[in-house]
Amino acid sequence: MTDDTKPVSPSEKILAERRKFMKQSVGGTAAVAGTILGAPAIAQTAPIKWRLQTYSGAPLGAHVIKPQIEAFNIAANGEMEIELYYADQLVPTAELFRAMQNGTIDAVQSDDATMASPVDISVFGGYFPFSTRYSLDMPALFAYYGLNEIWEEAYGEVKNVKWLSAGAWDPLHIFTKDPIRSLADMKGKRVFGVPTAGKFLSQYGLIPVTVPWDDVEVALQTGELDGVAWCGFTEAYEVGWADICNYALSNSITGAWCGSYFANEESWNKVPPHLQQLFKSTIDQSHYYRNVWYWGGEAKLRVEGEKMELTSLPDDEWAQVVSDATVFWDEVGKSSPRAGKVVQAYKDYAKVMEAAGYPYR
Repeated sequence: MTDDTKPVSPSEKILAERRKFMKQSVGGTAAVAGTILGAPAIAQTAPIKWRLQTYSGAPLGAHVIKPQIEAFNIAANGEMEIELYYADQLVPTAELFRAMQNGTIDAVQSDDATMASPVDISVFGGYFPFSTRYSLDMPALFAYYGLNEIWEEAYGEVKNVKWLSAGAWDPLHIFTKDPIRSLADMKGKRVFGVPTAGKFLSQYGLIPVTVPWDDVEVALQTGELDGVAWCGFTEAYEVGWADICNYALSNSITGAWCGSYFANEESWNKVPPHLQQLFKSTIDQSHYYRNVWYWGGEAKLRVEGEKMELTSLPDDEWAQVVSDATVFWDEVGKSSPRAGKVVQAYKDYAKVMEAAGYPYR
């Protein structure tokens, strides 16, 4: 009798363990777009109903937001229900901000730049080159270096929009079908990426391409895309891009993606204070979940993941990229007084971290 059991690869084993962690954490119900996840079967009175759309597709959304919405709907005990939609399901990602502002949807999870927020700090959403090295840098910057106040001020000037919270996601790496072992290898490669990092990397010849999130895999298969500069190792493996890309550039342009939660202000004001607090608390839960999920996954998949070969830039070329980032910072800082405050916060924070040394830097 032969054993036909298919061997499990290291990366598949890692992903299976991490999905088990998710199920244990939040109950692991299936992800269905627009479904009221975790809502009690019977409500005492007609519940407040929201529609929330995230920037992410369903495979990624299963980690970056679905556990939070499930937890909220259960804890709201029938008083409020949030329907979760994934990337482009109700409106295109680039139209998320306007759709939320006019009430087509009630809330959004996204970075500022990707959804084209009409504020002078939107450039700092997503991946701002070298603004962070580790995921904990992001909440520290918001809590202790004035970014909370800056974001509140900026969105306070926009009609009918409530900024709620910012958090950290994964670091940024470049995954490609052909290897990148020098800056010259970047030239002409078409990559799916986020706006600010794409603009920075374009000076080395990378060509940022925008396609709907669900179309990225097919675009990689057909050759419309040569790679992605949109995420870290955890997402690349989780959503299947590591099955198509052959190489991973180990140099990280940024340590953490900066994403936020937003709400239509009229919708927010209709929610009673205790449910507002519950939503904020589950946002904090989501920030924590993501930090653990990414922090563990990035290291483990970089070391044990077998689907992509690691490459790196020569030390002198990487030093040039780091130097170019300081020029980029100064250019962005001059775009508005408020942008200048953000850049100064990054500089102050970096100075403190370098002086603090291990384990901070």
